[in-house]
Amino acid sequence: MSVDGWSIVVTAEHGGNEVPAEYRALFRGRSKLLASHRGWDPGTLDLAMRLSSDLDAPMVGATVTRLLVDLNRSPHNPRVFSEVTKPLPRAERADLLERFHRPHWDRVRAQVARAIGGGRKALHVAVHSFTPVLDGRTRKPDVAVLYDPGRPQERQLAIAWARALEAALPSRVVRRNDPYRGYGDGLPTALRREHGARSYMGIELEINQRHVSDGGRFPAWVADALVATLSEVLA
Repeated sequence: MSVDGWSIVVTAEHGGNEVPAEYRALFRGRSKLLASHRGWDPGTLDLAMRLSSDLDAPMVGATVTRLLVDLNRSPHNPRVFSEVTKPLPRAERADLLERFHRPHWDRVRAQVARAIGGGRKALHVAVHSFTPVLDGRTRKPDVAVLYDPGRPQERQLAIAWARALEAALPSRVVRRNDPYRGYGDGLPTALRREHGARSYMGIELEINQRHVSDGGRFPAWVADALVATLSEVLA
């Protein structure tokens, strides 16, 4: 989808909790951890695929567990590795980055570069979800739009999208930069450093996992509202 010179790229960094066969010994006895929000972002891969289809946008998804290597952390961030993989020898950690982290980032970079190289601008929509209770604290948002307030065009889009979501979902709580700040370390922040504000916008969506069904998917209203309101704002 290209609107007013912008082309959309959809990503899902934490779309699954898969463990490659050669690393399964590391996770023996950790099935509950893998199934928790620490292991992945439930509902996001399916949601990203729906957005990609409805918005006619390329999608780059990943299904390896974030406990192996976190694809939404910079490679130099100590938290790119979890307590499961941080004790591994340096060479093995470097191999994890090379096998899983770098390919995902390179695929996203390629899609962004393709948009920019085609004379358009890239709107990167990264799809994430969050646990409804963390450290005993209930997190109120149902849907959140994360962005960098220091980039005026990105801020303008995020505010407009959040307001459109509030109007479309009057019974839901819509927030901006809550429960996370959109300018913290992550893939969109890294891409902002590589591309100017006139050619790249990075928006992270955070959806409350309390809406995930037993089948691991979000209800239709989530994607319906996101697609309709983004199309409205861009038009």
